Amino acid sequence: MEYLNNLKAILHSKRANIFYLEKCRVLMKDGRVVYLTETKKENQYFNIPVANTTVILLGMGTSITQAAVRMLASAGVLLGFSGTGGTPLLMGAEVEWMTPQSEYRPTEYVQGWLSFWFDERKRLSVAKRFQEARIEYLVKVWGKDRDLQDHQFFCDEDDIQRSLEAFRKEISGANSVESLLSSEAQLTKRLYKAAAKRTGHGKFIREREAIDSANTFLNHGNYLAYGLAATCLWVLGIPHGFAVLHGKTRRGALVFDVADIIKDAIILPWAFICAQDKLKGQEFRQHCLIQFTKHRALEHVFELVKDVAISKGNMEEQV
Repeated sequence: MEYLNNLKAILHSKRANIFYLEKCRVLMKDGRVVYLTETKKENQYFNIPVANTTVILLGMGTSITQAAVRMLASAGVLLGFSGTGGTPLLMGAEVEWMTPQSEYRPTEYVQGWLSFWFDERKRLSVAKRFQEARIEYLVKVWGKDRDLQDHQFFCDEDDIQRSLEAFRKEISGANSVESLLSSEAQLTKRLYKAAAKRTGHGKFIREREAIDSANTFLNHGNYLAYGLAATCLWVLGIPHGFAVLHGKTRRGALVFDVADIIKDAIILPWAFICAQDKLKGQEFRQHCLIQFTKHRALEHVFELVKDVAISKGNMEEQV
């Protein structure tokens, strides 16, 4: 029982692990959550450090016991079912999240969020704040990451600087969510073009159903970012439907808003680099998780969302 009480000693924003599992069983063994892989010669058990884990995605060919779910819930681990490679199944079998239940989660963040959310102008101001944070994080990551720089990703290159400066001006001048979304789309296109140029990809067209490596890696990497965003929002108790930028008809739109803060800085360049290096999907996803930890991506989104929720309810209107 003492072990259960100590599971939450590590803050969610400081936890290091995200697991994607397939073709295995997740169960309890000797008081620990483990996953079991079965081979012709032997069965192997691997420990899952639940106290230092934020998300577990169960892919194809997995099963989990009720006792393991109970332990994961006690540790506050977000559990999800996904398709192959961590990419959620669409149509009638979209990914289903099981969130640990607690009546004692703090309410200050959701109350702060809702205090501004019903004011359209304040909501737009927060959307602008998120987009500014997106640029700041990209500049921070690209400005110090030697591996990215080895692949010619510099935040002070002329084409990148022009794109970011143009977006900053468009953020400042945007008077509606629609105009901000349009500017965001243009920035993403410019960054795709810059990444394709640096990796010798040639002409690139973003298509979610395409089967080329760059498009596939972007899909898989984006879903990893969605996992971080969903974890942040669940821990803070902010419902995913209270978005500030993305579609009002999407139940999980706030997840997209938060994930955008880190996607361009990490997922976008590494999708092209790993495609150039002809890496496999699993290698790319592992690389993304390492980059998330290296650049404290989860902690970054926690800090921003918490600051917005606490401070923006009484903010001065900036629109």
